[in-house]
Amino acid sequence: MWKRKDEDMPLPHFLVIGAPKTGTTALHAALQQHPALHLSHVKEPKFFLTDGPPPTRGGPGDPQTYQEHVWRRDDYEALFAGAPDGALLGEATPFYLYDLDAQRRIHAAVPHARLIAILRDPVERAHSNWTHLWSAGLEPIGDVVRACAAEQRRIAAGWAHFWHYVGLGRYGEQLAHLFTLFPREQVLVFRYRDLVDRPAETLDRISAFLGVEQGLLTEVPRENVTAHPDAGGRHRLLSAGLRAGARAGRFLPHTVGQRLTGHLEHLLQRRGNPRRPLTWEQRQQLIPYFAADIELLQRVTGEDFGDWLQPRERSGGLVGARPPGQRQSRNGRARPK
Repeated sequence: MWKRKDEDMPLPHFLVIGAPKTGTTALHAALQQHPALHLSHVKEPKFFLTDGPPPTRGGPGDPQTYQEHVWRRDDYEALFAGAPDGALLGEATPFYLYDLDAQRRIHAAVPHARLIAILRDPVERAHSNWTHLWSAGLEPIGDVVRACAAEQRRIAAGWAHFWHYVGLGRYGEQLAHLFTLFPREQVLVFRYRDLVDRPAETLDRISAFLGVEQGLLTEVPRENVTAHPDAGGRHRLLSAGLRAGARAGRFLPHTVGQRLTGHLEHLLQRRGNPRRPLTWEQRQQLIPYFAADIELLQRVTGEDFGDWLQPRERSGGLVGARPPGQRQSRNGRARPK
């Protein structure tokens, strides 16, 4: 098993750095089951996204989410307390790949860390991201194409990373920068479809990359499956209540804000269907956002991603309907082991 040089520091040996809506929540849950790995009990602590306190303003629901950031060094180190002797420490914050400053902070703090990046068809990823926020009652635009067109205005207004449907999927730019900081042998890149179609093989590949025993992990749980509530009066009413609750939550203790919005969010998602497939017409409108970056990605990785420019034989919610009783994940909160 490889070891980090600064073993006395309770900082991660490895990080799942991206991208959002590529199965990072499910992967975190799967890796927790390996006896040689110790994952932070908060999935997505976001420690490396800032040099200090997170912002206090942003898009719908952002201030409430910022309250979940683990930004103090002592609090971050405490996430890895109780690790068995010799276990590799890890965490998963899928915005680290997108945020170039976060990449630099990671390199400064843990330059020998191993990094895991999952890449998903960027149009599918954007659609899943939009559906997640639509399902949460926070996305006011009921069409993914129009929501992507609003992205630059939202960025200028200071909306958080999770609203950057297009930017989060420009992996070529992100990896090109990452490889100026970290040698390629410290970075594992694979496709989201690998987790869906070949979970045992993919988990063995990750285990080999981390230098821990293979064959112990065989399944990736169905975590954070996105529901797709229908548009209409019910969605408008509940979404208005959720956005109002999120605004009020800025001035309330964090747990009170969670309770305020949690019930409405559950009602909104309760009758949600699996995420609907995109039409080829919709894909055609969104592919131009990514075409040049896909070419860059192919040059950076030496792999062919040309299928991302084509119609999809499989689209929508690839993992099916949400398991009974499961709710949409709110990462940044403590998770059961």
